[in-house]
Amino acid sequence: MAGTLFPDIVVNGETIPRAVVAGEAQNHPAPKGKPGIAWRKAADAVAMRTLLLQEARRRGLVAEPAELAPGRFETVEEALIRALLEMAVTVAPPGEEAIHAEWARDPGRFRAPPLWEVSHILCACDPRDEDARRAAFACAAELAGRATADPRGFAGLASAHSDCGSKASGGALGQLGPGDTVPEFEAALRAMGEGEITADPVLTRYGWHVIRMDAIAQGAVLPYETARPRIAEAMEKTAWAREARAFADSLVASAEITGAGLRIHLDRRTGTDDASQSHLSGSSD
Repeated sequence: MAGTLFPDIVVNGETIPRAVVAGEAQNHPAPKGKPGIAWRKAADAVAMRTLLLQEARRRGLVAEPAELAPGRFETVEEALIRALLEMAVTVAPPGEEAIHAEWARDPGRFRAPPLWEVSHILCACDPRDEDARRAAFACAAELAGRATADPRGFAGLASAHSDCGSKASGGALGQLGPGDTVPEFEAALRAMGEGEITADPVLTRYGWHVIRMDAIAQGAVLPYETARPRIAEAMEKTAWAREARAFADSLVASAEITGAGLRIHLDRRTGTDDASQSHLSGSSD
């Protein structure tokens, strides 16, 4: 039955073991009860990776694994794919006129980092402990409901119930900027408006948070010379992605592939789609 639903993947005569696809499928979440979606995404990812490795070896490239972090190196396959993409995909830096035109189209897009004045209530737990996580969530959800119903009582709730040292100041954390807190907390801040309280608790490594956005100071619009490096980098990445897609399409067009549709987006210098970064983490710009 599995063979009918998920046919073997063969790339230029090379059959990819089902165990490889099954392992890759873990990187591609799918709606409950629809494992076929994850399998098809995984099939595309491993087929593309196989195609890139075949091309790297055809060109006689030699793997020279780079150090991604102290004591952590690329795998041989990661190094081969990086070397191939560095050789095959090149883009010229954008010109000054094009960069300035992109900035002038809407200068308000380019701002200094914002500042958020934030208060919170923490219901601490170890997220890896399912029972503790569930109990802390129930506590946080109840406090979120009370805070939403009576926003003026937020400081009192924090003082009485928060597990954070900020309870002494009514949950106030003061001003935070990008990078000042854990990613999950920052992601919640970026989605909040001034005066808003999170209706649903936010989970981080510390537990569940009920967050109130006390004030937002939007960053000032950056002058062209300050914004220019960021704009140039973004334009170059866009150009790289376009050329990488064309390179991948050319490989697919000349290959014999069964069992995969190859509908994926190449990430810069990796040859993987966004969901499969575990294969080549740290090697993209």
